[in-house]
Amino acid sequence: MTVQLQQLRYFLAVVETRHFTQAADILGVSQPTLSKQIHTLESSLGAPLFERMRGAVTLTVAGETLLPMAQRIVADADAARDAVQDIVGLRRGEVRLGATPSLCSSLVPAVLRTYRADHPGVKLHISEGSSQDLIAGLLAHTLDLALIVAPEHGVDPALITTELVRESLVVASVADGPPLTVARQLELGELRHTPMVMFREGYDIRDVTLHACERAGFTPKLAVEGGEMDAVLAFVEAGLGVALVPSMVLANRPLLRATPLAPPGMRRTIALAQRRAAVLPHAAAALRDVVLEHITSGKLPFGVRALEGTVHIG
Repeated sequence: MTVQLQQLRYFLAVVETRHFTQAADILGVSQPTLSKQIHTLESSLGAPLFERMRGAVTLTVAGETLLPMAQRIVADADAARDAVQDIVGLRRGEVRLGATPSLCSSLVPAVLRTYRADHPGVKLHISEGSSQDLIAGLLAHTLDLALIVAPEHGVDPALITTELVRESLVVASVADGPPLTVARQLELGELRHTPMVMFREGYDIRDVTLHACERAGFTPKLAVEGGEMDAVLAFVEAGLGVALVPSMVLANRPLLRATPLAPPGMRRTIALAQRRAAVLPHAAAALRDVVLEHITSGKLPFGVRALEGTVHIG
């Protein structure tokens, strides 16, 4: 029995369209050619794959059985083709990078600028979401790499992470308003009666803020709740309240003041995550290298420091 990759592509096209003529048009072949290839595939497998009734095309039991295997074989073949193309000077290919909103507005643009200058032909697909969502994307194979906030309990064993930087959380307030404290640093409890702008559910910083306030013995007074990163910063700029944010996001926000927290303070660790068992496409591996080189370049904003021992993932 010989099954050809082209025959599986024809089979999947018919499954998608449920119509032989439409499938042939999509594939750029004649309808008789498509029908002949499907017939040859059915002969090789020893069973009909489709039921054809009054113009309607449905899968037989044999077709339903073949479908997931055909999808996997074609996807693996496409991945092999893309991997080989990536090796040829990185003139083609694509990278699927995920990052949290705060990193998308701070670290990621500088990294992509460097990467784009070296590899202009590579398509960049950026997904913005919470660390939990990005981890799910890696596990679902919809992302190649993700910049996440490293969870205290660790990540799924199917993933591997490289810790990159440790970032301080600061209190953001309007720059032209009165200081939040007369001291150089702020005790979190001093915000007991200060209106706060709170991130939406699903943001890592939301849970961190609420737990920290609870440990400090108070429930925060929420002025606005449910924003994304840019919205939260804009609400603070409008004087609606203060917010606990990563120091990195205030680098280009002249209308905001950053007030450090008193020791022990609050920090988070940023990590680069990927699937443990997967070999990165060449384009994604090159992006990973750019991320690591950027971290070790010493060009990080105030309140962010590279972790010692940051190395390339082997």
